[in-house]
Amino acid sequence: MNWINNVVRPKIRSLLTTRREPPDDFWKKCPGCGQMSDRRTLEDTHYVFPCCGHHDRISAEQRLKIVFDGGSYTKIPSAPVTVDPLKFRDGRRYTDRLKDSKAATGLDDAVLLADGKIGGQSVTAAAQDFDFMGGSLGMAAGEAIVKGLETALERGTPFILFAASGGARMQEGILSLMQMPRTTIAVQKLREAGLPYIVVLTDPTTGGVTASYAMLGDVHIAEPGALICFAGPRVIQQTIREQLPEGFQRAEYLLAHGMIDMVVHRHKLTETLARIVGILSAGRAKKAGAAKAGEPLKHVNGHVNGTPVDAKLLGSRPRDADTVVDVEPVADEDRFVTQSKKGALRGGGDAGPKPPTKGASGTP
Repeated sequence: MNWINNVVRPKIRSLLTTRREPPDDFWKKCPGCGQMSDRRTLEDTHYVFPCCGHHDRISAEQRLKIVFDGGSYTKIPSAPVTVDPLKFRDGRRYTDRLKDSKAATGLDDAVLLADGKIGGQSVTAAAQDFDFMGGSLGMAAGEAIVKGLETALERGTPFILFAASGGARMQEGILSLMQMPRTTIAVQKLREAGLPYIVVLTDPTTGGVTASYAMLGDVHIAEPGALICFAGPRVIQQTIREQLPEGFQRAEYLLAHGMIDMVVHRHKLTETLARIVGILSAGRAKKAGAAKAGEPLKHVNGHVNGTPVDAKLLGSRPRDADTVVDVEPVADEDRFVTQSKKGALRGGGDAGPKPPTKGASGTP
């Protein structure tokens, strides 16, 4: 009898009243307003909380799947680098931290390189993963950024960077800081080739990454509410001992002060990137076609100003005496506000006779 009460009846009851408990990570609290959202809803909205529109942090793979057509892309391997060259150890060994980050993210380092199509246009992209040691810039990450820029240069494609980093990786010391000039030189090579370089600043983008390649793009886009700075607001507030403005160093604040070009919602990011790539690539194609055909570059944008001018175009301009206009000479007292004029303006009266101009009668 005890066996029936203790075993059979509970099993029957469990079959009739089955209720599965959700997993521990099923609900997530919104950092913006504090409301709860389930994982399925967040996956459908690309991890944008429907309650207040807060943009949650996402991995590098999720980022690329969102922006590339059909979520399809091809990974680009980067050259291997020396692991732990300084044999660094703080509370833990640097090699142990790398192993944990690799196991958690499935990446070799903080940067994921890929190529694919956005709006049917071929692009090369790099995405930093904040879950990999805070997306910090080390030797491997710097090598990956340089590799991505060189790949875009070889293939003649625009380069798009999704920045998310806490800055240089302290475990690699000066070697991590050397990645700042290395990436800057690679960006300059891409610029000299006339290829577009678009930077998407996500939360957070700070430190040495902000001080180097993340702020060297042709177009800077930021996600809403992203923290973009060199030193964080807490450090600045503790240093100057003053209250900072509301929204200081956030994407909207930087947009209002001219640091970035636009703030774009994650749901509209793909179409925005496709439009920008199309505009910049079309302009480059027109210039290349005009240069190849030997035509004046004025046909690209309808005017000569702001573009290189062909010597033949200048030589064809009529330069006889009837068409050349000399600059009209103006006396200094008519060009500048002299002391006599200042006195007249203050007193409201006549400033007196003007001094004779150079070359007038009665002057030496």
